[in-house]
Order: sequence, then C-alpha cells, then structure tokens
Amino acid sequence: MTPKKHIHFTGICGTAMGAVAAAMKRRGFTVTGSDNGIYPPMSDFLAAEGIDIAGGFHESNIPASADTVVIGNAISRGNPEAEAVLDRRLLYQSLPEVLKEHFLRGKRNLVVTGTHGKTTTASMLAWILSSAGLDPGFLIGGLPKNLGCGAAFTESGLNVLEGDEYDTAFFDKRPKFLHYLPECVVINNIEFDHADIYGSLDEILLGFRRLLNIVPRAGLAFINGDDPNCIEAALDAPAPVTTVGFGENCAIRIRTTTLRADGGEFTLDGAPFAVPMAGECNIRNAAMAICAARFAGADDPAIRAALATFEGVARRQELKGEVNGIKVIDDFAHHPTAIRLAVQSLRQAHPGARLWVLFEPRSNTTRRAIFQEPLAEALALADFAVVAGIPDPHKIPTDDRLDPARLSADIAKLGTTAWHLEDPDAIVANVARDARPGDVVAVLSNGGFGGIHRKLLTMQTPIG
Repeated sequence: MTPKKHIHFTGICGTAMGAVAAAMKRRGFTVTGSDNGIYPPMSDFLAAEGIDIAGGFHESNIPASADTVVIGNAISRGNPEAEAVLDRRLLYQSLPEVLKEHFLRGKRNLVVTGTHGKTTTASMLAWILSSAGLDPGFLIGGLPKNLGCGAAFTESGLNVLEGDEYDTAFFDKRPKFLHYLPECVVINNIEFDHADIYGSLDEILLGFRRLLNIVPRAGLAFINGDDPNCIEAALDAPAPVTTVGFGENCAIRIRTTTLRADGGEFTLDGAPFAVPMAGECNIRNAAMAICAARFAGADDPAIRAALATFEGVARRQELKGEVNGIKVIDDFAHHPTAIRLAVQSLRQAHPGARLWVLFEPRSNTTRRAIFQEPLAEALALADFAVVAGIPDPHKIPTDDRLDPARLSADIAKLGTTAWHLEDPDAIVANVARDARPGDVVAVLSNGGFGGIHRKLLTMQTPIG
C-alpha cells in the first residue's frame, strides 16, 4: 500500500483551496499550508481541521517532507514559494489537477457555473442530494451552512462542483472548470468579469463553449434560456442542452407565484416549489438546482423537503448581528450585477428599512475602471453608499484603475447619499454617526475588509 503523502498548499486560505486541503487531511494526508490573507471564516475552519497555516510566503514554509505542492491560482511567478518549488524541482499541481486525480475520475460530476449565483446554486444542489440520501461529494467556493464545510468527497459516485471560469494557475491559463470531467453542467448566466485575465466577453464565451464541448453524449447541460450569452455559448454544442428560465421559449419554464420577505414560491413546468431565500435571483438559482438534482436521481418530494430546510451560504446575505436595532449583513457581491441583485433581495427581505451598502472594490475586476459607471448605477439603488479605498492600488495601472472618489460622486449624482472613505475605521465612524434603529447595513466585499463586521457590531450609535 502506498503511504499517504505530505501535501503543502500555497495560498491555502482561498475558499476552494482550504476546503480541499481539509478533505485531503481527512483522507489521511499530511497537510500544511501558507497564505497572506488569513481571516475568518476560512482561518477558523482550517484551525478546526487541525491544519497548520504559516503566515506569509517564504521558502522555509515548504517542509522538506512535502511530496507535492498545490499552487493556488492567486500565486504568480516571483512568489517565494513558487520560486522554491521550481528551484527544488518539486512536484507541483494546480488545485483542479488534484481534484481530477483524487476525487473526480470515474464519477458523475455535476458542475455549476456562471458569473453569478453559482455558489448558492451548487450549495442548494449538494444539500438536495445529501438530504435525499444520495450522499454526494461536493466542492463549493464558500461555506454552505447545511453542510458545515466547503468540500467533502464520498464513495457515492456523485460530485457537485462549483465551476469557476477563472484561470487554473500561473502555469495553466485554462478555466478551472475544464478539469472537472462534467456529466451535467449548469450555466446560470454569462457576463464579462475577471478583467485581469479576460480581455473581452468573447474570451469568456470561448471558455464556456469548451466546457460544453466535453459534456458526454449521455450528459446534459441546463442553461439560462433568458440570457443571450448562454444561448450563444451553447450554439452547436455536441451534448444535449436544455434551456431553463422565465421566458416562453424556455424548455423548462419558471413562474414566480409569491415573493415574501423570507423567501418565494414558484412553479417549474407546473410543479410547485418554495425557497426560503429572498429575491427572484434565488428562485432562478433554485430552479437550476432542481433540474440538476432531478438529473442526478432525486424526486420532487425529496427536493421540496430539502429546499425547505436550506440555510444558505456564509457571506451570502448573512446576518452577522445587530447593534442598537441596526442589522449588519455580510455579502460577497463584487460585480455590478451581483450588487444590483443583492440590493433587490435585501429590499425584499427588509421592506421599509433604510439600506446602507459599504462596498470594498477588492476583486481584480472591481479595482479596474471597466465597471466605473455600472458600479455607480448598482450602488445607487441603496439609500446610503460608502465606497472604500482600493487595496493594493499600485498593482493596477493608473489609467486602468477604478476611481473610488469619482464613483462616490457619480452615485451621489444619481440621488443616493454617498461617501468615499479610505479605511474601515472612518467608515464605521460615519455609519455610527448617521445610522439609526431599523437600518440595514450591508457589507459587500470578497475579502476581510479590515475586520469591519466586528467593528460595526461594537460601534457606539445614537439610540432612539
């Protein structure tokens, strides 16, 4: 029997990297890791799994006993650990390669993709199949509350994977999802994103076409039939494609029957369902999850029962707490469309409340000027908008960089009270001064945002 190996993860605190690291440890591998951005929830999750994390990147972080180094896609040449791997001629792999080798080959893999909603949809699908007794493995770029972790791999023969179109690694520029051996693909929507690696929407569409090109003849792709980009990506696909959506031309029709503060009811080709999450976007997410769950073998009664108990995903409209009647909500939204959908869902969930949006332009796309105007339009849907400073602005050329001061000014021109404040402490002081009981404060960032959630929940505000 081959002894278990020592695997070191460089960039371990990425949501997928951390989840797979934990899954490998549960399989008996020795696992270590390192990262710069060490913060909850992933830092807490890895600590609970007993995985040692070294802060920062240093050649000495890679133990002499390491057989393989998994290099995250945020790592580039010049990183001390990447350079050490090459200098020492160690075996190195991308995360998707590790998945294919250890978890996916020979299995029925259900891959959920799209610019928006893929984490929630994949979480719903994994919970439905788990609740239905089908015991799926799963890899999700977040922490589904029902499942307790972002990755688990079983012997059932079924896997649910959140399929990311982002590139695989500095040594493999293909989209991650091309490694996932899909039998079933969900495409929620397709928009331009990831401006650091894609030069145009056409380049993104090419990645999705290549994904559909590797779905087997006995497989199936469910695509958003209301999205022209999804329709274009699926033209001449060799595998069966089924459109799902609200439009009359969709093969499987969604019809919303009720929208409430705590969720919504809808029909899917006449069959009734309900989802305990606000926003029509979550009805669409649920519809896609239902279609894929049916393909995997779950029946409608089991699906309804699972959806009724779905608890959502950490950092997706997650209530972090309340201070003096002011609710603090965390959300991952960092694309103009995602921000717009988040605001609409928050309006539905908190009718009549004054809505604050605290936005940190942290992602590789939102730090760039390409979405300067769409971001203003999306953030102006709130009652109050605060735009934080750009982390590591020097990494973006000046003529390509988002202008946060201009963004806040543009939001104000659209009728919303707006500020540009560089740091979290100044933002919290601003909220503490002007917020009042009954307000909802939504934090939108794909990072730790300087611990702003904790600071908000301990701020001193006027009462009454």
